[in-house]
Amino acid sequence: MADDHHYDVIIIGTGAGGGTLAHRLAPTGKRVLILERGDYLPRERDNWDSTAVFVKGKYRAPEFWYDKHGDQFPPEVNYYVGGNTKFYGAALFRLRPEDFGELRHHDGISPAWPIRYEDLEPYYTQAEQLYLVHGRHGEDPTEGPASGPYPHPPVEHEPRIQQLSDDLEKKGLHPFHLPIGVNLTQDENGRATHSSVCIRCDRVDGFPCLMGAKSDAQVICVDPALKHDNVTMVTGANVRRLETDPTGRTVTRVVAELADGTTEGFTADIVVVACGAVNSAVLLLRSANDKHPGGLANSSDVVGRHYMRHNNLALMAVSKEPNPTKFQKTLALHDWYLGADDWDFPLGGIQMLGKSDADQIHGEAPRWAGAVSPDMPFEMLAHHAVDFWLCGEDLPLPESRVTLDKDDDIHLALDEKNNIAGLKRLQHKLQGMLSHLGMHEHHLLSHSIYLHKGMPIGATAHQAGTVRFGDDPASSALDVNCKAHDLDNLYVVDTSFFPSIGAVNPSLTAIANALRVGDHIAARLR
Repeated sequence: MADDHHYDVIIIGTGAGGGTLAHRLAPTGKRVLILERGDYLPRERDNWDSTAVFVKGKYRAPEFWYDKHGDQFPPEVNYYVGGNTKFYGAALFRLRPEDFGELRHHDGISPAWPIRYEDLEPYYTQAEQLYLVHGRHGEDPTEGPASGPYPHPPVEHEPRIQQLSDDLEKKGLHPFHLPIGVNLTQDENGRATHSSVCIRCDRVDGFPCLMGAKSDAQVICVDPALKHDNVTMVTGANVRRLETDPTGRTVTRVVAELADGTTEGFTADIVVVACGAVNSAVLLLRSANDKHPGGLANSSDVVGRHYMRHNNLALMAVSKEPNPTKFQKTLALHDWYLGADDWDFPLGGIQMLGKSDADQIHGEAPRWAGAVSPDMPFEMLAHHAVDFWLCGEDLPLPESRVTLDKDDDIHLALDEKNNIAGLKRLQHKLQGMLSHLGMHEHHLLSHSIYLHKGMPIGATAHQAGTVRFGDDPASSALDVNCKAHDLDNLYVVDTSFFPSIGAVNPSLTAIANALRVGDHIAARLR
């Protein structure tokens, strides 16, 4: 396609950051061009097939990155309209107020943000409204104040998870309804009504939704934005570099390889990068020029550094009673988020995962040989499985970084032992409660199929931190509005901007920040 149009804004990427920003700017009437390297995800039966999605990784990008030893690994990335939100579990948590300040961890300091929780709070409330979040403020003792209720009541627990919640309360803990973005209408018994888009199935976590009922960026933001005449999208547009004027202060051209193999340049007054924390850093590094020899927006040498992805554990407990739950992702526990009576440092949070099925458990079978009783077949194991996700904070280390080599291959260096003591204690807390929760206490099995075959570096779903924002141009790439310190018209609005990651899923914070930056850009365009 020959594009001789000049746009007010170009947005590169359609995930939680880019897709939400497009939605925010669409009503302004300004000319917005969205560039997405992928296409729409095909709607097909394999969308809901465990073997296709988890075991074979059918929808993962067919590419390899390299770890610090030079070994290849397949990253957990999906290039479709909607980005990685097509496959996320739609758990939409706010960061805790303490996460915005400096926090002391066992292995070091989690740095403060240049904004406070109160600055982002109105946008968290708007993000929850936009993404149809179901939940109940006030249940989680660690959450910050909210200026408005969730737009929808919590997704009701099914009986086995309600029993788990009751048992946790009997131990003096504070389980709460997990905030989740789904287009669900429930009857008085918690079942999906006849008119509900969401059917409360067991395919929410890690699967794309065939019903369009999960609040992903394509369904919630991109498709509605494209109904505005002033918004255009080009799919199959893999942006390769950003070019600047001779002063180096202004991005003048966005160069993309199109699906037909041709190269095309696009121009706009404002350019927004939202490719995901790794690929956004890669694009800036690849765009190095005489004025920006270390990469665009990188006079501070922080672009690509401070990569974070959480310390995660996916674990499967075995319930003594059957667990016929379908929609299991309804409960979370934050009692040890900031510390415990026997530990002065943050541990993190526990939440439910999507329900294991026999195909997933068969995929794990070789790893579990000897770990489960031989008299329990895999189908029965699946029927008794209760699945947990443990999430702890990893720290932003300068040596955890994204780099490009001379062949344009992506390298990701990561300290996989970074601040894991808290997560180990969190696992110990859960293990110690199993018998009180109606579970077999010796059967807490590592569920690595959720963590990219047990390779921590391949689990990139929560990637963040590579183009951090801050007040000081010497130690950050972006200012408080997520504009590059070094350029006048370049912004970054995915999870790259995070100075720290907290211990909750990063999506809602990316969404809220995109709304915040969207208001700033809209005011600038006026």
